[in-house]
Amino acid sequence: MGAHVMVTARREKRLQEVVQKCLDLGASSAQYVAADMSNLTAAQKVMEETKDALGGLDHLILNHVGLTFQFGPFQRDVEIVIKTMTINFFSYVQLTILALDMLQDSHGSIIVVSSMSGRVPSPFAVPYGASKSALEGFYSSLRTELRLMKAELPVTIAVLGYIDTDMAMNAIGDKTLMSPSSKEECAREIVKGGMLRQREVFYPYWSTKPPLLLRDWMPEFLEYLIGKAYVVENII
Repeated sequence: MGAHVMVTARREKRLQEVVQKCLDLGASSAQYVAADMSNLTAAQKVMEETKDALGGLDHLILNHVGLTFQFGPFQRDVEIVIKTMTINFFSYVQLTILALDMLQDSHGSIIVVSSMSGRVPSPFAVPYGASKSALEGFYSSLRTELRLMKAELPVTIAVLGYIDTDMAMNAIGDKTLMSPSSKEECAREIVKGGMLRQREVFYPYWSTKPPLLLRDWMPEFLEYLIGKAYVVENII
């Protein structure tokens, strides 16, 4: 759609491929910054290079997840929890803090990719669920504060179910009875919701929105249904 795109991740070769794909799909320009979000100083590097390259920022899309994601019983290792929170939560906050002035200047928006794990019990992914819960609390509070301050800076939170990303399929594939949804369609819904400045995006709708109603009215029944979705003998 003619956007000027800046992308960041750890692997430079993959970033080069993504940049070329952006250009092939019609981006006006596409650049990258190789950075590891387990180091919070990397966020500063990303934002400095973004400002130098683009001169500003219209949309901040936060979608990274650490390779600390482990699907299985909680290992009682606080270091895994700390690293997961650093990548999946603190780096999001750091990027947001550094981008806020540019986003307010452009009347832009923030799009945060979250998960059902941040809203309902998430067995066998306890540190991941904790990081997504933290995202939900921080960005919903920030959204309300910005509105009260009459700041023209909407925050869209995308609440995702089981998506057929490589990471999810490798980690969960034979351990759940759930069917994954399309990552391509998911990406389109996130972009559409963010550009339309929607408050929330639910994808896939029918496996994310209804369980949230059960969470408030029938929490024990929801936990029962969640338990039925896992092939426990393939996990423990």
